[in-house]
Amino acid sequence: MSEPEARRRPGGRSARVRAAVLEATLELLLAHGLEGLKVSDVAARAEVHETSIYRRWGTRENLLIDALIDASEQLQVPDTGSLREDLVVYAGDLAAFLATPVGHALERTLAVAGDDPDTRRARDHYWTSRYERSQQMVVRAVERGELAETVDPRLVIEMLVSPVHFRILLTREPVDRRMPALLVDALLDGIT
Repeated sequence: MSEPEARRRPGGRSARVRAAVLEATLELLLAHGLEGLKVSDVAARAEVHETSIYRRWGTRENLLIDALIDASEQLQVPDTGSLREDLVVYAGDLAAFLATPVGHALERTLAVAGDDPDTRRARDHYWTSRYERSQQMVVRAVERGELAETVDPRLVIEMLVSPVHFRILLTREPVDRRMPALLVDALLDGIT
């Protein structure tokens, strides 16, 4: 009788290697900044071969984007039962995240990353997943009758987050405590 085939376990070695590489990337990014991050240092810290990183991620920018996307998963989509409150909380949480070293690095990396096909795919994946999750606030508001069915959920989210990203990335001004509510009120006045 032959031995049964070994089954691959989800979350096995590949998942452990990915987690170690992404963690090492963030640690080194925070320690040395965007310009000082080297794939060879990430490989050494994660205890993997540098070629393994290039085989999986292709470029340093793709590795950075993946690590930062993974870290950005902490940004939750609120469900308070009120569109206004959901949007205020979300904009405030986004501003707070983008003001952290990891959030700031995510903004800069997404802004300066090239347009090669892999990098474009990674960037598109980030924005698509963010929109799919965050537009649920608007979809729920439509279901509750707070908004008309004709409202474009993605456009609402773009109009909310763009000024936050603009402030943090382009003007490098802080987003004060009052700004999320002011943005949401201006946005809601316009779409209702």
